[in-house]
Amino acid sequence: MMVAALLIVLAGVGVTALLLGLVCVVVHVRRSPSLPSRRPGISILKPLCGADDELALNLERFATIEYPRFELLLGVRDRSDPAWPVAVAAARRHPRRVRVVLQRGVVGMNPKVNQLATLEREAKYDLLLVSDSNTRPPSGYLSELAALFEDPWVACATSPVSGAGHETFGALLDNLHLASAIGPGQIAARLLAGRDLVVGKSMALRRSALEALGGFAAFGDHLAEDYVIGRRITQELRLGVALARLPVLNVATRRTVQSFVDRYARWAVIHRTAVSLPTSLAQALLNPWPLTLVALALCPVPLVGWVSLATLVVKIALDVTTARALGFRGARFAPLAVPFKDLVLFIAWCIALFRRTVEWRGSRLRVGPGSKLVPIISEVPATEGRS
Repeated sequence: MMVAALLIVLAGVGVTALLLGLVCVVVHVRRSPSLPSRRPGISILKPLCGADDELALNLERFATIEYPRFELLLGVRDRSDPAWPVAVAAARRHPRRVRVVLQRGVVGMNPKVNQLATLEREAKYDLLLVSDSNTRPPSGYLSELAALFEDPWVACATSPVSGAGHETFGALLDNLHLASAIGPGQIAARLLAGRDLVVGKSMALRRSALEALGGFAAFGDHLAEDYVIGRRITQELRLGVALARLPVLNVATRRTVQSFVDRYARWAVIHRTAVSLPTSLAQALLNPWPLTLVALALCPVPLVGWVSLATLVVKIALDVTTARALGFRGARFAPLAVPFKDLVLFIAWCIALFRRTVEWRGSRLRVGPGSKLVPIISEVPATEGRS
């Protein structure tokens, strides 16, 4: 009974935190946009892997951004990648702004960073913008980033994340979670705790700061390279991270439910290894409804059942409202998605307390403290090699 009561109290704390997060999002998006006094050149580094949903359109939106000086570098591991012909077609349509870059060499076990290391060498401008292949830029995207870098203290700028384009239930789950939790979490962490959560879907860097950290090659064995880069900029270089007002859109249209499960099983391991255990445990508060389900299992009485139901209703309302405030559209079936989404995330969080291996971009990786990747050593049968 005492444990159930404690879980209900913790769920109440979580609901309060989510409500504060909604307030932070509303305040953040209503800020006046930042406008630059000058527009320096920007190199957009976009590592590709496979044919993402609407990849060609995503690349077209970046190639036609309204900004005077930028280049779009499309990184591909090899010509057998399904993204290769899409990238080549984009470069042919925009030969002055778009280049396709084949990966040269391997700097670590993180396949994305291997591509970024090559793209870094090919980039010609001093502002480097890492951009995931499944994102689309908001209006005024590069201009706002340029304005943030007019402050010489800023060495990195990231953007909140939202979601768009869902046609399947799996895609809805993905976009809804980004717009109701990941993007709002970035904003709330900055406004309430003064913490910077750098997300690699949109991560702009001064080249000088990146070089001071050893370039992307120094992060070749980190799975959460974006989080680690942001932390080292503030802790080692004593420079700042800025958070843009405008969210970038994650485009997921035809993802399956299984892809959502797999993705956040991996993300849960990344989060657990990148942060301390107390921080990881505290993250459970932001998913309060499953906590009340555990309380109900421990104390199956009507009062706890009603509390659990009320928590779910409030959580649905907060998720949908927060996501809409961050530009999420097409929320017709979102109330049905929230319970499933939250259960999947809670199970992934529980498993990540013990699990340390992930599957990513066709590779099986073991993740150590600080999201540091370590080799997986295959066990050799005891009889092998014996005479």
